[in-house]
Order: sequence, then structure tokens, then C-alpha cells
Amino acid sequence: MPNLFTVEGPFDVPYYQGKAGRTITDDNVQEFWASHDDLADGRGCYVFGIRAGKGYTPAYVGRATRGFRQETFAHHKLTRYQQFLADYQRGTPILFFVVAPKRRGAPNSSHIQELEEFLIQTALVANPDLLNIKGTKAEEWGISGVLRGPQGKPSVAARHFRRLMKIGDL
Repeated sequence: MPNLFTVEGPFDVPYYQGKAGRTITDDNVQEFWASHDDLADGRGCYVFGIRAGKGYTPAYVGRATRGFRQETFAHHKLTRYQQFLADYQRGTPILFFVVAPKRRGAPNSSHIQELEEFLIQTALVANPDLLNIKGTKAEEWGISGVLRGPQGKPSVAARHFRRLMKIGDL
């Protein structure tokens, strides 16, 4: 059996609402970790995004090999989150964590890196304006009705292929 990551979230990210916009302050970060201390030392990947209506929009995918507390709200990450919040007047900022399995010693950093690359490519489909810098070169190929194809109803063959490959509604 492969190393299975687990998903935790979505968790609302507290923020300060000012007259001209929203920002995430140091107090908000402390408040977040006070509520989610059990995840603070976890390692893996995280996805910052926004929940609006019934949907989610990813904004940034990050990797944490030293621990989520150390890396999720680092200064350079907060500036990306602030940029995203400035573009969205409505919605609640959220975080998902994709947590590496606990094991002795350091986590498998190559698996975490592969996961990050996969999540960035997947998030790019959902939000072409993803704020990540590395790993965002969009693939120049797709499979019509299956992966990175045009919108519309997929063919019968494409729907069966998606079922065969377990792509989409898992």
C-alpha cells in the first residue's frame, strides 16, 4: 500500500476586516493555531483558498516539510494571501491540509514534493490565476472530455474512460 496522505479541513482562517479590505494579522495567525494545534507539527501540503457560496477557489498551494506552523503563515506566504483577499470582496478564507503519514524520522520529502506538484497542476485547472510561482507552467496537452479539455458534455467513450481510470467523481 502506498503512503497515504490524509486531508484535513476546510478550516476558516480568521482575518481582520478593515474599512478598505481584509488582512490576516499576527493575532489572527495565533488564533488559528490555538484552534488547530493538533495540525501545527504536521507535514505535507496545504491549500489556501476562499469559500464563497457553495464553492471553493484555490489561491495558493504550499509545501511544509518542517511543520505546518512554521511554513503556512510565513511572511512571503501571507503577502500572497493578502493579494488574493484584495481581489475577493466576499467569501471566507480557508485552509486545507494534506497531511503526510506519521512515521519514524523525517517524512518522505520526495513524496511531499510530488504531491505539491500534483496539487498545483490540479489547482491551476480550478483557478488559472493561482498565486504560486513555481510549477505553474500549464500543460500543453489534454484529453477531450477527460482532462484539461474544453467545457461541455464529454463523449460516451470519454465518460467510460474516466470511470476506467477513476478520474473525476471518485
